[in-house]
Amino acid sequence: MAGIYVHIPFCYSRCSYCGFFSTTELSQRSIYVDALLKEYQLRADYLPQGEPVRTIYIGGGTPSQLANKDLERLLRALPVAEAEEVTIEANPSDMTEAKLRAWREMGINRLSIGVQSFDEGMLAFLNRRHGSKQAKKVIRLAQDIGYTNISIDLMYAMPYQTMERWQADIETALSFGVQHISSYCLSYEQGTPLWRLREKGGLRETDDELANEMYAYLCQRLNEAGYKHYEVSNFALPGYNSRHNSSYWNDTPYIGLGAGAHSYNGRSRQWNVDNLHKYLREIMNGKVPFKRERLTDTQRYNEHVMLGLRTSKGIEATDELLKKAQPYIATGKLSHTEGQLIATLDGINILNTIITDLMRE
Repeated sequence: MAGIYVHIPFCYSRCSYCGFFSTTELSQRSIYVDALLKEYQLRADYLPQGEPVRTIYIGGGTPSQLANKDLERLLRALPVAEAEEVTIEANPSDMTEAKLRAWREMGINRLSIGVQSFDEGMLAFLNRRHGSKQAKKVIRLAQDIGYTNISIDLMYAMPYQTMERWQADIETALSFGVQHISSYCLSYEQGTPLWRLREKGGLRETDDELANEMYAYLCQRLNEAGYKHYEVSNFALPGYNSRHNSSYWNDTPYIGLGAGAHSYNGRSRQWNVDNLHKYLREIMNGKVPFKRERLTDTQRYNEHVMLGLRTSKGIEATDELLKKAQPYIATGKLSHTEGQLIATLDGINILNTIITDLMRE
């Protein structure tokens, strides 16, 4: 199987923490879709021949900023009919009843809603466009319309966020019974407004001890509520793992369309230029502006270790890995279960260190 990722970089406004490639040049949206369709034609032979496409993921940026007519043009060109999972990322402030109904008619069967928090103070700190009431309203609306595969994003370890505020966010999320929850520790990406504010001393980061406590509570509470912790940041009710995102962790080929999008075909990784105007210019001239890295056996091995240890399945405990992993097994950071090495909760807290020690030089 294979996947298709489409990057829609347009945002009405930028969030203070976001380090992904994005732009507020909304006038370019329709032209950009023209370029996406052209790129898909130019790269028709990228995926292994005969490989069926099982997942399509429209991410960003803010894909919900696309007009229905442009999104429909895009999806008509993609193999939606054969895909088992078609996801769109959406901002609550864009999710009208008309859009939600139209998306279902286009074949979209999974929503990934960028809630981040149900706390008005936290939303204002992140410079999100929506409020708590609006987020709650659109989740209920999507469920009423008939969406049965909904994921919401939550963020923790934000300045001014207490454990009590975090627990309230989790309980609100659980009250909707959504099928999937992704939760991310706030990171300070270089060049973002939040990063600059921290560098100037305008805020104080949440200390590691509280961040770890927040994560531990998240894992415990979602487990109690019936969610499987199948990847470091992802939790799902049985049968609702994100099939597309899982492809990133299990060596499944995927093609990335759009400015800044990444692709992987099993032998190499490549990424398109993260400049809107250069991307549009080159694509319309019949060229895909990208850089490529052909992976060595060592690089593929290290990626297997890095990505596999993020999942609940872990990685096969070969003799080579077991030798390196013994200190972490002895201290309970890794478990050796049924021939697999799996990171424990304590291990996830230092996962980057563990991965580095298990890699080949």
